[in-house]
Amino acid sequence: MRPVIYQLFVRHFSNEERNGKQWGTKDENGCGLFTGVNDNALRELASMGVTHLWLTGVLRHATRTSYPGLPAHPASVVKGIAGSPYAVVDYFDVDPDLAECPEKRLAEFRDLLARVRKWGMIPMIDFVPNHVSRCYTSTVAPQWEFGRQDRTDVFFDRNNSYYYLDRGAGEGRMMLPDGEFVPERSCGRVTGNNAATWTPLNTDWYETVKLNYGCDYRHGAAEAEALPGLMARREVLPRTWLLLDEVLAWWQSMGVGGFRCDMAHMVPLPFWRWAIAHARLRGDVFFMAEAYNDGMKLTEGDALPALLSAGFNAVYDAEAYHGLRGLYEGGGWANDLDRFHRPENPLFSHGVRYVENHDEPRMASPLLWGGVGEKVARAAMVAQYLTTCGPVLFYNGQEVAERADGPSGFGGTNGRTSIFDYTTLPRLQLWYNHGRCDGAALPIQQRSLRDFCVRLLRMLQLPAIARGGFYGLNWANQQTEQFGRDPGESISGHHIYAFLRYDPASRSAILVVCNFSPANDADVRVHFSEDACNWARRTAESFQFSDLLSSETSSPVSASRNTLLSSGLALSVPAGSARVLSWDCA
Repeated sequence: MRPVIYQLFVRHFSNEERNGKQWGTKDENGCGLFTGVNDNALRELASMGVTHLWLTGVLRHATRTSYPGLPAHPASVVKGIAGSPYAVVDYFDVDPDLAECPEKRLAEFRDLLARVRKWGMIPMIDFVPNHVSRCYTSTVAPQWEFGRQDRTDVFFDRNNSYYYLDRGAGEGRMMLPDGEFVPERSCGRVTGNNAATWTPLNTDWYETVKLNYGCDYRHGAAEAEALPGLMARREVLPRTWLLLDEVLAWWQSMGVGGFRCDMAHMVPLPFWRWAIAHARLRGDVFFMAEAYNDGMKLTEGDALPALLSAGFNAVYDAEAYHGLRGLYEGGGWANDLDRFHRPENPLFSHGVRYVENHDEPRMASPLLWGGVGEKVARAAMVAQYLTTCGPVLFYNGQEVAERADGPSGFGGTNGRTSIFDYTTLPRLQLWYNHGRCDGAALPIQQRSLRDFCVRLLRMLQLPAIARGGFYGLNWANQQTEQFGRDPGESISGHHIYAFLRYDPASRSAILVVCNFSPANDADVRVHFSEDACNWARRTAESFQFSDLLSSETSSPVSASRNTLLSSGLALSVPAGSARVLSWDCA
C-alpha cells in the first residue's frame, strides 16, 4: 500500500482557543491535547485514506512553561514561549503541555497510540538524532544521559557525546542572541547546525547542541564512513549509537510504528545502517528521512539515494517541491516538471511528496506561492501526488487552506504556522467543531476543498497511481496552441501539465491534466503520440475517458485513436484545478 502520511501537530490540532495573542502563554493561547485527537478525528483521517499518522511535537522539549518537577527552561535557549519541538530535553518523555494530567502524560500518549492503531493507521513520531537542547537532562531514563563522561578540554573525542569549543583568549562565555547561557560558561558546545562559536547568531540553531557519533564532522563523509559496520560488536560502538538505539527501542515498545528522522543527512550513514537494521529486528517499522543535499551532509555524492540504501523507506523529495513552487516564484513553466518524475530515479518510488509541512509556508498564505497558492492548491496537489509512486505527506490544515493566521511570537509573520508558539489553526478549528470533527462550521469554500482532498488521497491507492509508470505529454504538445499558451508565446505548456500513468498488472491507464493558472479556465486539446498510446498498451480504435476526481457525475468522453493522434482530446480544465480520467477501451 502506498504510504499516505498525515502530519498532525498535536499542540495545534485540537486547540480551539480563538482569542489568543502574539507571544501568548499556554493559558492565554490554549494548546491541543493527546485526548483531543479523539475517535472522531481518527475516524475521519482514516476515511481520507491516511495510512500513517505523524504525531509531531510529541517529545519533551525546552519550553518557558513550567510544571511540578519540570521547571521552565532559561529564555535564552527557548525559541518562542512553547519552544521548538526539535530542541529535545528528554528523548524518553513526552511534552506535558499535551496531557490533560501532566503527571500521566506517558499513559495518555500510550492511549493515543492505541487509538491510532485501532483505526488502522500506523503512528509515527519525530526522531531527532543530530542535536538536542542545551538543557537536555533525562528524568525518565537518567542511565542514558549524554555527556556524563565527556572530555571537555578537546573539540572532538570518539567517546564524547558533544563537540566542545576551544577556550581561546576572550572566550569562555556562551553568548546566545538572548543573553549568556551560564551553564556553558567555560564549557561551550557546537550548535546543532555546526556553528562552532561562542556567539551563535539568531539564524543558527543556537538553542541546540550537536551530537557526536564517533567522528569529527569537520572531516566530512570519508571519516564518517570509517565508523563501525553493521555487524560490529556493541563494545566497539560509540556510546551515542547505543543511547539512540535505546530511544528507538523505547518508543517501539510503546507502540510507535514509524519515525520521521530530522535532518538525517547530518548523521553518519554507518549509524543509520546499524540503527535501522536493529530497529527492524524488534518489529516492522517505517523510517522517513528529512534530508537535503546541502553543505552539512555526511555523505559523498547524492545524500538521498544513499539514505535509501542505508535502510530508509522514504526520503524527502524537496527538489520536486521547489520545482513546483518555482512555477509561481521562479518563473518556471509546466514543461519543466517532467524531470522530477523519472521512474529510473529511486525517488520515484521512495521520495516523499508534499506541498506543505511545518518547515514550509502555507499555500494559502498571501505572502508566498506568488500570492495565489489557495487558488491553485488543487492543481498543485494533483501534480505532486499523482506523478510518482512514493509516499505522500499531508499537513494538518492543508485540507482547509490554512493561512498561518494564528497568533505567533518567535515564529513571526512568514507564512508558516509557528512551531515555536502556542497558536491555532483557525480554519481547522471550524472543521474540528469541539471534537465532533464534522466540518459543520466550515464555509462552503473550505468544505469543498476538504472534500476534494479526501477524494484525491483515496485515489492514491489506484493501481496506476500507486505502482504505475509515468509518461509526460507536454513534450508532444508544445506546438498545440490550445495547451496553455499565453498571448505572445510561441510554445505551449506554460500553465498546462498533462501526463499518463499506466500499471501493466491491472492494465489500467489514467490521464491527468492540470491547469496551473490561478485565473484562467482552459479549453485544452491534448495530443497523444503513437509512442504514448503504445506505452499505455492502448491499441484499440476507440476509447472512453471517465472522470475519477470530480464530485459530480459526468458522462464519459469518447474519442477514437485517430482523433487522439491528430486533433487531440478536448477537455475543459478550471483555473487552478485538474482533470483525472481513466483511459479505457470502448
